[in-house]
This record gives sequence, structure tokens and C-alpha cells, in this order.
Amino acid sequence: MRNHRSHYLGAEEKARIEIIPMIDIMMFLLVFFMLATLKMIQGAGIKLDLPQSSTAEQLQQTVKVSIGVTKTDEIYLDAKPVTPTELTAHLQGLVHDSKKVDVAIAGDEGTSYKNIVKVMDLVRAAGISSVALATNPTT
Repeated sequence: MRNHRSHYLGAEEKARIEIIPMIDIMMFLLVFFMLATLKMIQGAGIKLDLPQSSTAEQLQQTVKVSIGVTKTDEIYLDAKPVTPTELTAHLQGLVHDSKKVDVAIAGDEGTSYKNIVKVMDLVRAAGISSVALATNPTT
């Protein structure tokens, strides 16, 4: 017959696996390896003493310009209203500073095609060939 006494005194419990301390340890390991990886990536750079050159050129900086065209033929250069001559003069100044200029033209939805082409001509007259038309993605 079974021992009734053990039944009343808190019978043998099944072994349980506590998962919370294991999760804590896994999170600690994850953070540790992430930080260790970040430190290794930074340390991957090689310190070099570059030789000097008399014909070295500086890399061109890219200047990004946005031009807005409204339905009423108003032109905005980086959110400031400008005239066509001011726009051309400003863009020529940027090109003259030997910088690469990328232009994005954003036309209002009701703007005529003629106005967009007119602004594109002004940009090309300033010597800039990198022109893009801004749009909103469809959902």
C-alpha cells in the first residue's frame, strides 16, 4: 500500500524548468555579443599614413537642391520664392564652385507640363545635367 503520509505532507512534485532565468541569460548574451560586434567593426579600420601628391584633387562634394513649381508658375528654391533669373544665377554659382549639383524638381499636381520643362531648361542652362522629378509613391 502507498504511503499515505507523503500524500498529505506535500506529495512529490514533478521537476519544473524555470524559463525566466534562461530568458535573462539569453538577453544578456545577446547584448554582450552585439556590443562586442560593434567594437570589432570600429576596430577594423586600418590607420594609414598616406603619401603626399602634388597633383592630388579633392573629391567633389555633392550639393542637393530642390526646386518647387506651383500651379501659379511660382518657383521655389529650397522653399524660398525666386525668379527664373535668380534661380539660374544661384545654380551657376553652385556649379562655378566646382561642386556636383543634383537637382530635384517637384511640381504641384496641377502644374502644366510647359512650366516643368521651362524650369528644367533653366537648370540645364546653368550647366547641370543631373535632374530628377519628385513624385509621391502610390499606395
